[in-house]
Amino acid sequence: MDIQVQPKLIIHGGAGASLKGKGGLEVVRRSLHKIVEEVYALLLSGESAKEVVVKGCQLLEDEPRFNAGTGSVLQSDGQIRMSASLMDGACQSFSGVINISRVKNPIDLALALQSSPDRVLSDYGAAELARELQVPSYNGLTELRLQEWIQERQDNFKRAMAGVIAEEELLETSSARRGTIGVVALDTHGKLAVGTSTGGKGFERIGRVSDSAMPAGNYATKFAAVSCTGIGEDIMDECLAPRIVVRVTDGMSLSEAMQRSFTEASKNHRDFGAIAIDASGTIAWGKTCPTLLAAFHNGEKISDTLETPEGTEVGGC
Repeated sequence: MDIQVQPKLIIHGGAGASLKGKGGLEVVRRSLHKIVEEVYALLLSGESAKEVVVKGCQLLEDEPRFNAGTGSVLQSDGQIRMSASLMDGACQSFSGVINISRVKNPIDLALALQSSPDRVLSDYGAAELARELQVPSYNGLTELRLQEWIQERQDNFKRAMAGVIAEEELLETSSARRGTIGVVALDTHGKLAVGTSTGGKGFERIGRVSDSAMPAGNYATKFAAVSCTGIGEDIMDECLAPRIVVRVTDGMSLSEAMQRSFTEASKNHRDFGAIAIDASGTIAWGKTCPTLLAAFHNGEKISDTLETPEGTEVGGC
């Protein structure tokens, strides 16, 4: 088929402290690159940005290393509660679920709510939706996440949050940051979409709401789309995703919008990262923490941000 617009894609699997060792880095790189390759092929085939974002989120949710879907962290009571949202930039429609349990892919419920008059549902409402849709019950608990929770319980939950990566050789014991997955896509028709999904911080108070199910962490218009990862409260305080998108909508370039937003965030001592694409196909990312687990396809090749030097605030192509 004729390509009207060169499609672009960027995904993330969290942000946080530096990965331990080259072996750990390469494991994460292979996971991210494989998903980028599969999802970008769908964009080339002409699938819509929204469809592609959902597929990308499903693949990331199914990867047990990342904190979303299978491999989600446990909350303080030992339960998994997940949140996800989807935003179609073409019609500026946001939908999501908050603190849903026992489903494989929370992003599927966010998609189902895109055409609903009630587009964000929490715990009981989200569970009822899953029942209505006949979504099979699923247990996303992994042994590594269980052991992580048991260790923290023995230590009286002194750590504020769980590890960003579920991998024995990668688990950080003191400087771990947050795991969230996200996908931003520009399709062949020039339309943007974004999706974000998470298992939460880990060890948190029951009922805590993640930024991943809010516009603060996941936002798109026809001008730009942004998915965030990191400490949710910091993302909410900066209202990060819409702040970047609104600046682009008002005429600022994506790179300028990212630079200004992350400069402000650094001054406020925030801890997070973000990925973005604008309507012209510019890909950008930013971070205030050492590592952003992101990979992208710029239309020519797959690249990633895994070995970006510390101190690099924003980048893109």
